Amino acid sequence: MSLWKPDPTFYPSPRMAMEGPRERHGYVVTFNPTDDGRPDALGVLDLDPDSPTYGSVAGRLEMPHAGDELHHFGWNMCSSALCPYASHAHVERRYLIIPGLRSSRLYVVDTKPDPLRPRISKVVEAEETARRAGYSRPHTVHCAPDGIYVSALGNPEGNGPGGVFVLDHETFAVLGRWEVERGPQYLAYDFWWHLGYDTMVTSEWGTPNMIETGLQPELLLQGRYGRSIHV
Repeated sequence: MSLWKPDPTFYPSPRMAMEGPRERHGYVVTFNPTDDGRPDALGVLDLDPDSPTYGSVAGRLEMPHAGDELHHFGWNMCSSALCPYASHAHVERRYLIIPGLRSSRLYVVDTKPDPLRPRISKVVEAEETARRAGYSRPHTVHCAPDGIYVSALGNPEGNGPGGVFVLDHETFAVLGRWEVERGPQYLAYDFWWHLGYDTMVTSEWGTPNMIETGLQPELLLQGRYGRSIHV
């Protein structure tokens, strides 16, 4: 029966999460801003005060490709698994979903059995996301009861519109575009939601072609960069 118990790191409320045991490991991406051929990496911070390596980078995983531009990332699953109308209590907070903002790859990184030595479990290439969702440049990752949600800044050609696509919880396959109708939104950036009210809030930035060469003053003066929130 233990296989069907919820992950012990899932909590019904933020208050209960704050009262839970402290994290022993922290994960942070390190970004190589040069073009010297070195890849980005995932660092593991030791957060256990009783550990001899406390406060240091105790583990490191280099990506297999250079130039990914790792950015935001998230877990495959979290307390949203306890959502009463779409419960997935058998899943666990184990995999990190790490997007490459420039390469459009998605790395699925397994943090078990050794949290200090994470390993790449799967790579979702840009072609799969483009083919199944019509998006590129994945940016923000959030777990949810029915899948893993990822925002994307634009289409494969670097233009808009951007939006949100969904990954399968277990296979990490791209299931497709989340929006049925996005309304007036063309630019994309971050997102978050109130699951209890079935409401997502999304923000704007710019298309890939508007941001990847740096700030374009003429677009800024024209008010072309994002300035709206969508509900």
